[in-house]
Amino acid sequence: MHAEILFENGWVYTGNDAGPLRANLAIAEGRIIAVGTPDELHGSVTPKTRKVDLQGQLVVPGFQDAHIHPIFAGIELLQCDLTEATSAEEAMARVARYAADNPDEPWILGAGWSMDFFPGGTPTRELLDAVVPDRPVYLVNRDHHGAWANTAAFEAAGIGAETPDPEGGRLEREEDGTPAGTVHEGAMDLFNAVKPAVPYELAYQGLLASQQLLLSQGITAWQDAWVPIPEGEHADHLDVYMDAAKAGDLKVRVIACQWWDRTAGIAQLEAITQRRDRVADSFDHHQLNANTVKVMVDGVAENYTAAMHHVYLDHHGHHTDNRGIEFFEPEELKEFVTAIDASGMQVHFHALGDRAVTDALDALEAARDSNRSNDNRHHLAHLQVVRSEDVPRFAGLNAAANVQALWACHEEQMDTLTLPFLEPGAEDRHYPFGELASAGARLVAGSDWPVSTADPIAAIHVAVNRIAPGEDLPPLGPESQKLSLKQILDAYTQGSAWINHLDTETGTLEPGKLADLAVLDLNVFDLPAQELHRSVVTQTWIGGECVYDRVLTRNSQAQPASVMP
Repeated sequence: MHAEILFENGWVYTGNDAGPLRANLAIAEGRIIAVGTPDELHGSVTPKTRKVDLQGQLVVPGFQDAHIHPIFAGIELLQCDLTEATSAEEAMARVARYAADNPDEPWILGAGWSMDFFPGGTPTRELLDAVVPDRPVYLVNRDHHGAWANTAAFEAAGIGAETPDPEGGRLEREEDGTPAGTVHEGAMDLFNAVKPAVPYELAYQGLLASQQLLLSQGITAWQDAWVPIPEGEHADHLDVYMDAAKAGDLKVRVIACQWWDRTAGIAQLEAITQRRDRVADSFDHHQLNANTVKVMVDGVAENYTAAMHHVYLDHHGHHTDNRGIEFFEPEELKEFVTAIDASGMQVHFHALGDRAVTDALDALEAARDSNRSNDNRHHLAHLQVVRSEDVPRFAGLNAAANVQALWACHEEQMDTLTLPFLEPGAEDRHYPFGELASAGARLVAGSDWPVSTADPIAAIHVAVNRIAPGEDLPPLGPESQKLSLKQILDAYTQGSAWINHLDTETGTLEPGKLADLAVLDLNVFDLPAQELHRSVVTQTWIGGECVYDRVLTRNSQAQPASVMP
């Protein structure tokens, strides 16, 4: 075929080679037709071929985020966004400013505050009362496993000293039992009956806002890890995706991961499979599909709800009786995971503590014993702590390790709210990516945005260094837990393409595959490890179409909004 587009004068990392090649890449009809030297591709170039001068830049397969929450993130970007706050004072100032700018909103809703801003990670209602005393405020924290509310919000929800902690949740309390201001996990649901519903238009605009940002980071496909069946007047995120795809607004390839409601039982599988089939009947699998189920096995370590084999320690280093929260009894988990597997659907586990990892692997083993091996491609996300004896089970069960590599470093929340409350030596078991890879586990990669940045380059930097970009701290854990640049780059491309069932069409740059790719300004394979974060995405292409160009975007942003005659 004759090339419609030719990338030249740069480097190409196909994913099938040890490193980049000094090569050209030819595209026609949205697919790669050749990768090779100028002489090898000479016959496919015509006067009509559009040439893209890379000027020494690096072409890589498009990044695929295997665990992300784009619609929720976009909604939060359009509400009271605290993700850029750097202190408690700045967070409260942003709340006050948002409230002043939006006087007609009945509730102030938002997200993004960091637990390490506040003693014990639990801000009080009085702090919010001081800046917004006249209406309810409800703000989800950065990890989305807890929320901060003011007095008006607790009163609106009818939550008081006599309100018991719900199953799978906890309220922080004052001495007399009055809610102190922070709620965790299932206790967040106590506000659902009174919080304003998320309207469809806000969810749609949130998706578009997120997509614009993610395209600028080279992301060409994602697995949305939380697409619930809506309740009440809340927008149906699956409808949002379907409508955006029909309208041509959805540029990326999306796997919608349907949420397993822990209160609805196994009967919900029928509705989930019906929604899956509705999408399959309307869209090409490589554009949009919903053949995945998200199962939340436990909570998070920083609020002591991650399910651990060992008990948590108290502030004095003494053992408690708390081993975290399992949202399902192990036998129940085995039962419905086996049923999901039998329906032909993939299971995407949130498994953060080592006991949750064990439970998830046990459930997959039960499913395999019942249903035999198949190609459903189940995966466990987060994997903050994994027991040594569970590491080889990933390869044995063909269960992928879905890593959020950005978290594998020392930072304030890790060092003040997590490690001090775990068993001595827990740091060595934290995010054991290198150990999993050495044991043959398939690595896939995601960000969990908006919990943390979606930028794959930042996550790649941490995976290789176990140190956050720009930080002068020791690496987290032993050297053996580090990944090579190729390992983490492959996880973010062909690994995630495999888990997304997109590997026959994407994930590597080879003839016949869709032209989904990202262009990096620097050849990261030539950079010192500690400088990987310097690289940025300059272009993103999906199906042979340039959907993001950094130069054009910056130029358009520099233009005045209007020009006077």
